[in-house]
Amino acid sequence: MEKMLADYPVVVETPVAWGEMDAFGHVNNIVYFRYFETARIAYFEKLNVPEFLGRDPIGPILAETTCRYRAALSYPDTVSIGARVMSVGEDRFVMRYAVFSHRLGRLAAEGEGTMVCYDYRQNRKAAIPEKLRRRIAEIEESLSKKVNEHGRGQEQTPLATGEGNKKGRRFRAGPVSFTAFCAAGYQSL
Repeated sequence: MEKMLADYPVVVETPVAWGEMDAFGHVNNIVYFRYFETARIAYFEKLNVPEFLGRDPIGPILAETTCRYRAALSYPDTVSIGARVMSVGEDRFVMRYAVFSHRLGRLAAEGEGTMVCYDYRQNRKAAIPEKLRRRIAEIEESLSKKVNEHGRGQEQTPLATGEGNKKGRRFRAGPVSFTAFCAAGYQSL
């Protein structure tokens, strides 16, 4: 398990609850998105930028999320969920998630989420605050250093090198999450 989640600077562990299973006897598909959310919030807390999580005035909004199911989970089990930021644009960043089953000893799901910085006072997307950008880079670079210390090659990500998506052009257009779609006043996520 440690090797599977070595590329994730934030890992949270949670038991699989009996009530998370559906009529087919496995964890319902929507629960995986809750697992992603749990890891995402843990990552936000690690950023230590309380005004971002408190939406004062700029905060996160989930614009898109995906999940690739790899193995069916069921009770009893414990899962470890990893979260990391894969790329950063002008007004958004892409997070990657992995859900690892302790009982199965394998990856159960992986996914991505596009987080848009949103100005809740002006009701429009906003540039990522520099403080937030620096904290993301610090967290991801600390992972690269840890990976390098354990004998694996240094990863050269756009976050670590300072290169990459400065204008936010690499992000693909995709469907907007149900939450974002239904919320009144959100323009062009």
